Amino acid sequence: MFVVLLRFSKNKAQAPQFMEGHKAWIQRGIEDGVFLVVGSLQPNAGGAILAHATSLPELQARVNEDPFVAENVVGTEILEITPNRTDERLSFLLD
Repeated sequence: MFVVLLRFSKNKAQAPQFMEGHKAWIQRGIEDGVFLVVGSLQPNAGGAILAHATSLPELQARVNEDPFVAENVVGTEILEITPNRTDERLSFLLD
């Protein structure tokens, strides 16, 4: 399981021109079953994604396809988590 942090860079002002491509990229991640949760970092600092069912190299490649990343609107950090215990509603993450 991974947490992807997308923090706005100095090019944050360019976000509107790449927003539609960024939203399409998020939708693909959800449809592919890789992105479980997508949300905003507060206050207006960027975004975060909870991802699973992928490898670190595959996720890094996917993240690099985000127009926000390609155009340096955000900087990225990927944190890998090995879940050991979960609420039963999230038990699928232990597989």
